[in-house]
Amino acid sequence: MPNTEITAPKEDVYQRVTCQIIRAIEQGVSTWRMPWHTSGKFVFSPINVTRKKPYRGINTVCLWAAAQAKGYEQGEWGTYNQWQEHGAQVRKGEKATLVVFWKFANDTTDSQDAEEEQVRKSRLLFTRGYSVFNAAQVDGYTAKPEPDTPIEQRIECAEQFFNGIPARVVHQGNRAFYSAADDTITMPPFGAFFTPMDYCSTRAHETGHWTAKAGRCNRELGKRFGDNAYSIEELVAELTAAFTLAHLGLSSTPREDHAQYVQTWLKVLKADKRAIFTASSKAQQAADFMLQCSEPCQQMAA
Repeated sequence: MPNTEITAPKEDVYQRVTCQIIRAIEQGVSTWRMPWHTSGKFVFSPINVTRKKPYRGINTVCLWAAAQAKGYEQGEWGTYNQWQEHGAQVRKGEKATLVVFWKFANDTTDSQDAEEEQVRKSRLLFTRGYSVFNAAQVDGYTAKPEPDTPIEQRIECAEQFFNGIPARVVHQGNRAFYSAADDTITMPPFGAFFTPMDYCSTRAHETGHWTAKAGRCNRELGKRFGDNAYSIEELVAELTAAFTLAHLGLSSTPREDHAQYVQTWLKVLKADKRAIFTASSKAQQAADFMLQCSEPCQQMAA
């Protein structure tokens, strides 16, 4: 089998990955279910079988989309050669999923993170696409069973996580939103949600908006996306919530109120092959920021 590393002009890789995500979004339009809405075993971040580290940013979205479309229930992925190193064999006829890494000048390592402004400053040489396969596509490999943490314990951990983030949160009314004017997250009372996971999903989304302020992630989308900036901010918050909830082992649920944004997302993604990369990178930055805020509090609680 040929080498599964794809060295190509970066625009080609951007286009191919963007097309993967567009197809996944279009397939979920009727149910508002986007490729980042995870449930069951999909809630865990996909990891590389060799490095044992989670994929990040755009690669997480790509692999979630593939797992959702093909019904994969395992989160381990690897290249053809990596699976062979583990004594496993990719079955004949299996189709790979494309993930992306960036090569920088005078650097022998690959990076999954590519904030566009930083990329320009770092003299990006080229983008590499890698074909990866899920554990369900190989023979000769037995994955270690995932720890089955009770949902009650995961909800408790999520509560500690959000309490560790220094955001002002007010519980009142029947709408969830973040107000930049007074830097406050407003949430309906906990009992107004159908399930604790619905509450956590909404809390993660609104906290994602909270990270945008200067002094936090300093997220400015207006210059890049113009009139579509508000809609793209919603996409960033959606992805931030998905990344955060995956870290907590919780489901990310569809939001009916976001049906109005889907067509704008598709329009922007089709017009700008780098848009989903930027949104995913901003969301990963926001999720990382939330984790860094909460981590000291969680360590003290432990």
